[in-house]
Amino acid sequence: MKAKLVLEDGTTFSGESFGYERSISGEVVFNTSMVGYPESLTDPSYAGQILCTTFPLIGNYGVPEKKLENGIITNFESHKIQVQGLVVQDYSEQFSHYTAKKSLGKWLCEEKVPAITGIDIRALTKILREKGTMLGKIIVGEEEISFYDPNKINVVEDVSIHKPITYGSGSKKILLIDCGVKNNILTNFLKRNVTIVRVPWDYDLFSKDFVHNDFDGLFISNGPGDPKMCTPTILNIRKAIEKEIPVFGICLGNQLLALAAGADTYKLKYGHRSQNQPVYIVGTKKCFITSQNHGFAVDEKTLPPDWVPWMRNANDDTNEGIKHKTKPFFSVQFHPEANPGPKDTEFLFDEFLKVVK
Repeated sequence: MKAKLVLEDGTTFSGESFGYERSISGEVVFNTSMVGYPESLTDPSYAGQILCTTFPLIGNYGVPEKKLENGIITNFESHKIQVQGLVVQDYSEQFSHYTAKKSLGKWLCEEKVPAITGIDIRALTKILREKGTMLGKIIVGEEEISFYDPNKINVVEDVSIHKPITYGSGSKKILLIDCGVKNNILTNFLKRNVTIVRVPWDYDLFSKDFVHNDFDGLFISNGPGDPKMCTPTILNIRKAIEKEIPVFGICLGNQLLALAAGADTYKLKYGHRSQNQPVYIVGTKKCFITSQNHGFAVDEKTLPPDWVPWMRNANDDTNEGIKHKTKPFFSVQFHPEANPGPKDTEFLFDEFLKVVK
């Protein structure tokens, strides 16, 4: 069926539907990764967004079956496709891979996610780079819909769990604030033999009724949308800082830790979404290649005196991490757990556990 992508400035791209045949709207973003579409599509940080893949050939290795380990799906980043819709240049109906069980198109149809192929992705990406990320909609057939802006609502509430879940039985207990946590973050903690208590984004961590309020360290997960929408999370993190509980944040967790410390955040023009973002440690020449997916960043100029920029992006010098000068509070804007992407910075999980007593 014929389909089209319409941007909020009126720009229209025509193509064909290869996913679920319905119209959808959201924030249009691009990802420059070459592989990893099953992981990217299931990443909760993409909730509310229409994902455009700049690599031209998508679908050629199909979609695998879900693999469960310790109650966690290990080859997808959540239990379902999280994007609003998918936009590609060339969808491959024929797929070949030893793990593949279905086509990308079939998977999208099963999960009722629309997708469009035949789009000039190069032209689309140049528009988004020059004008910035904008709202858009995939129109399938004659169904017309309104634009939807995920940044004006609390998308985190939609992707977080609703009641606490415990994993593992290690001696160290890590309380994980779920703002849309990727499954591979859970896996990375579990293989380091810790107990993870995963709680909703707005859970009262210090309630007398909470049986796990004796946790040893606090982890703040990745997630979608504007961090300033997560007021209860920010207040909880602030209490943890006051109690000097070790804190580690990833992606949205970096922004939330900064807000809890008293700093500010802002929206990037078009964000960082890829598996090859270079990040360097401030004051050194040490650089890592990282996996990233975010549209907001920490404003370093607003960091309080006891906090310092830890890492920066080598492409545009935006903040990629903060830390306290003397206390065990730190966070990074990228994904050390990767999946997809390089594992250069996975050691950060070990660095966190070193300061957890």
